[in-house]
Amino acid sequence: MKKWVLGLLFLAGMSTAAFAQGGNRKSSVSGTVIDGEDKSPVIQATIQVLSLPDSTMVTGNVTDLDGHFSIPVRPGKYVLKVSFVGYKTSWKQVTLTNAKPRVNTGEISLMADATLLEGVEIVAQAPEVTASEDTLVYNSSAYRVPEGSALEELVKKLPGAEVDENGKITINGKEIKKIMIDGKEFFADDPNIAMKNLPVNIIDKVRAYDKQSDMARVTGIDDGEEETVIDLTVKKGMNKGWFGNVDLAAGTKDRYSGKIMANHFYEKNQFTVIGSMNNVNDNGFPGGGGGFRGGSQNGLNAVKMAGFNFGTESEKLETGGSVNFNYRDADIQQKQTSETFVSSENSSFKNAMDRSRNKTTNLTADFRFEWRPDTMTTMIFRPRLTYGKTNNGSDSHSFTFDTDPQHSTDELLNAEDITSLVPEENIINTIVKNSLQKGDDLTAGGSLMLNRRLGTAGRNITFRGSYNYTNSESEQFSASTTDYFQLMQDSTEILNRYITTPTKSYNYSLRFSYSEPIFRGGFLQFSYNFQYKHSNTDNSTYDMPLEWTIDQGFVPAWGSLNTDLSKKAEYNYYNHQADVALRWIRQKMQLNVGASFQPQRSTLTYQMGDYAVDTVRTVFNFTPTLDFRYKFNKTSQLRVNYRGRSSQPSMTDLLPISDNTDPLNVRVGNPGLKPSFTNSLMVFYNTFNVDKQRGLMTHFRFQNVMNSISNRKTYDESTGGYVTMPENINGNWNLFGIIGTNTALRNKKFTINTFTRASYNNIVSYISDSSALSEADKNTMRQLVLGERLRGTYRNNWWEFSLNGSLDYTHSRNSFQDRNNMDTYQFSYGASTNVNLPWNMSISTDLSQNSRRGYTDASMNRDELIWNAQISQNFLKGNAATVSLQFYDILRNQSNISRTISAAMRQDTEYNAIYSYCMLHFIYRLNLFGGKGNAPRPGGPGFGPGGHGPGGGPRRF
Repeated sequence: MKKWVLGLLFLAGMSTAAFAQGGNRKSSVSGTVIDGEDKSPVIQATIQVLSLPDSTMVTGNVTDLDGHFSIPVRPGKYVLKVSFVGYKTSWKQVTLTNAKPRVNTGEISLMADATLLEGVEIVAQAPEVTASEDTLVYNSSAYRVPEGSALEELVKKLPGAEVDENGKITINGKEIKKIMIDGKEFFADDPNIAMKNLPVNIIDKVRAYDKQSDMARVTGIDDGEEETVIDLTVKKGMNKGWFGNVDLAAGTKDRYSGKIMANHFYEKNQFTVIGSMNNVNDNGFPGGGGGFRGGSQNGLNAVKMAGFNFGTESEKLETGGSVNFNYRDADIQQKQTSETFVSSENSSFKNAMDRSRNKTTNLTADFRFEWRPDTMTTMIFRPRLTYGKTNNGSDSHSFTFDTDPQHSTDELLNAEDITSLVPEENIINTIVKNSLQKGDDLTAGGSLMLNRRLGTAGRNITFRGSYNYTNSESEQFSASTTDYFQLMQDSTEILNRYITTPTKSYNYSLRFSYSEPIFRGGFLQFSYNFQYKHSNTDNSTYDMPLEWTIDQGFVPAWGSLNTDLSKKAEYNYYNHQADVALRWIRQKMQLNVGASFQPQRSTLTYQMGDYAVDTVRTVFNFTPTLDFRYKFNKTSQLRVNYRGRSSQPSMTDLLPISDNTDPLNVRVGNPGLKPSFTNSLMVFYNTFNVDKQRGLMTHFRFQNVMNSISNRKTYDESTGGYVTMPENINGNWNLFGIIGTNTALRNKKFTINTFTRASYNNIVSYISDSSALSEADKNTMRQLVLGERLRGTYRNNWWEFSLNGSLDYTHSRNSFQDRNNMDTYQFSYGASTNVNLPWNMSISTDLSQNSRRGYTDASMNRDELIWNAQISQNFLKGNAATVSLQFYDILRNQSNISRTISAAMRQDTEYNAIYSYCMLHFIYRLNLFGGKGNAPRPGGPGFGPGGHGPGGGPRRF
């Protein structure tokens, strides 16, 4: 330990000396470029440093996301040339001397070039994507989407971006947790609200970056709570008044959607009101019919939403928040066929049909207040309240076999006698089950952070506290009939049960942090955190008579309390966490390295039937962290991040008890469980050539889990049931990598985007068909997944045409059963176009061939030709209104089938969904902008031909 400490001190001393010797010799010129009219930062403006008197270029750079620039240059006399398309060039003379090696020019205002705007057509296209340090910036004007589309349709076109059927957003492999507008949170609880609601025609730029937590932003202490966000920039002029949309639509098959949105943006203040209802599987807001996404989401969903969002900012106080109400009624039908591996030669096969009707109501209120009473003090308060109510009913019918039945689920359901299709000796069981679950959940809480700088740069102390309280009530009704075919004598088991589970819990945490500068650019950071959690659960299980039905509800006199299955638990958790970190900052480099020490103590009072126990568990966790960033220049950066994380098994998993509430899925505890530890290493690199508009992004991630908690299942061949016990297992790891490129060709009218993904998963799990435990019961699934996305686009001022293709290949090898080795392909290719016609009319269409190959089930190997189209007509003054007719899946070929594979099983699922239909939309845009000249002109940005919104042409600055 002494050697380690002496080494660290020696490194710090050498760094201090080096910095002291070389720091003062650096000279630079810096400043900020702003729009001369609205004072907004001008991003990617070109800064050229010219020597005097010959005006030859010495060096140069571009401005960052805040309009800032800083350029190293030797002492001397220079002229700064500041230029950007659509603005008049600005010239500024600067002089650097040895006595004054650094010059800050302050704000440099660029004035719009009226001649260029009104009299000259700019044929250069806006770049699709640029980069500044660790932030990717996408230009909305470079992507064409159908008229009236919402943000979701724009994001889907961004290189490296994906939006799945559940609304999960990822960009370059990172999940988007939050969407912001001009740096302010927009419905922070749910990014899908912005994705479905915000119209593309108000958006200028889309930024994607890793946003620091409040703690890290204010103090510089990395707390590991970064989240990847999308930050939207509203178009120039739209931040000075009211604007909004009304979107009403009706379609075939009784489809409907309606949306209203009103926004008031004034300088740094924002206010938004939204409301919608639809039955076209939009979880948020339809936004012009949701573009060409169609109804691929699982089930038939009807959604009603309403809410408001606000953000204000003054010199000392910044506020924001949202209130969001959501009601969803989902009618879901799913067919499943699965194979569970139970030995090296045998499997259990299951066919099932499940029909459910799920109704959920959610209300969320989330607020934020940041107060800076002086330059040394910051206070941030975030209160939050959520309420949820569920009413989920389902009925299911399943069949379990010891061999593949070779019949579809529909055939099995429609058979009068199942033994006419499958020999009786191969049938294990059939189950018919009806269930209803009701729940109410109320959560209230908040967090408070107070930071005080202590005079010396980098020295500060921080307090952060949080509190949450949850009160939940749940009721579960179930009635099931199980027929067993392989018992000594055929038997039928009928279970009618009512279960109530009230739960109350609360938790709080207190954290103190201190940062101390130890040398120039170097800081030691210390923090201590105490966390306490308490929960109390009382589960009561009642056996109901055979004549009872779910519709009758629960009457205490009808049921008898099952004391063997009812249980009570009281849980207390105490966590002490001490962190120490070294933060080292240089002009191009930043390093954070540290460690976290966590002694934990948990107590559990548990009672189930005759079993009662008071148990205490004490553990110690150690978590190292490292974050290294190097900036090669303003548009190139390398980042390496490592984080270790320890997690503990649940207390109930450690108890030596058996829970047979479901006789076919018995759960047994394991007192010998160990905590698991996850290692995560991430490497990220991006670079962008501004002049050539060519960019490269790479992202690699490695993760392995030691002592991962898996489930060992013992299979009963006579009943088809399992006894499951959690147990530690090693060997789970995965490697993931992506490479994305963006290239502009031939005067920027042609662009090519590629996005290549590769992942390798080593998945280990237990498989057992007997009570004997051995290493031979482990199954390893090795899975290689390769993916490629390729898109080429040509666009001019009235037409855009894209060719696109994708390929996903999965190579799976199973160490337990060779017959389940698979090589599957999913590939697609197609084209899309947007055409702006005279008379303010536009046509959009896309055509794609989607294919699947390599599946053992022939019905999975299919080709689907999907064709969607839209025709739109703008009218009224300023093209304020639009009528559009949209057609989804014109050829009626779409399906909704998926496959999941793990080391323990494979499963194919087919859902009902909304497929072929058409919708007629009427959209009206209200724009009341304050300030002379701020209102968009007819045919200008976002209003059809000639603009740079949906259907727009070359960018006009």
